[in-house]
Amino acid sequence: MSPTAVLEPRVARLPGGPVDYLLRRNPRSRGLRVTLDPARGVLVSVPPATRRGWANPESAVERFLVEREAWLRRHLARHDRARAALASAAADGRVRYLGEWHAVRVETGAPRARTTVERVGGESGDELLVRRSPSERRGTVRILEVWFRARAAEAIDRAIERHADALGVRPGRIAILDPKSRWGSAARTGRLMFSWRLVLAPPEALDGVVVHELAHLRVFGHGPAFWALVESRLPDHADRRRWLRRHAAELHGALAA
Repeated sequence: MSPTAVLEPRVARLPGGPVDYLLRRNPRSRGLRVTLDPARGVLVSVPPATRRGWANPESAVERFLVEREAWLRRHLARHDRARAALASAAADGRVRYLGEWHAVRVETGAPRARTTVERVGGESGDELLVRRSPSERRGTVRILEVWFRARAAEAIDRAIERHADALGVRPGRIAILDPKSRWGSAARTGRLMFSWRLVLAPPEALDGVVVHELAHLRVFGHGPAFWALVESRLPDHADRRRWLRRHAAELHGALAA
């Protein structure tokens, strides 16, 4: 989504009660598309108002959502549960890493020591120990994000080494970013992008995203040939994607300042 896109708040009146959504005019849209964003909720993309029949799309949106209300309510409830779990974890000073909850413990390091982060075993479970340099100006959230980004880059590089040759592809530049909703992308130039938040998920889920994007360097689109290629490498790829779908809101909301 373009950072300049205008999102117009709307309300759909459904049999189960009203649902707030954000309407987005997308020049590339050919029809109506609904997505659930972990941070912004229900997003509805429609063609521009100048396109015939799309000047006032609210009634069409409402009919569309009424037909899919069960699906919509189910996913909204999942997002609510994820936000509640995230709020509880934040209150307890916990964050996921490699799919497991870790307590965050902060200590002051030696006078001239650098700030470091280390995964250690605690009495009540695994911890991420942050030793802050006395001269450190960054907050703990920023320190952890930088550390997670580095761990994600290492894990993604290892996964690419494991799978690229077997899939017969040679990726180009690898970018580790923080997209709002997706886990990865592939360009025809060979460039790959991955979310650093994958390192918060189980390693198997990260591996699944890497294989998915590597497979796109051979087959673009999501037709039978693409899924056959992914399955040839990871027969359980659907289970790996399922974990990410269930925890998407939680992971995208982690380390919120």
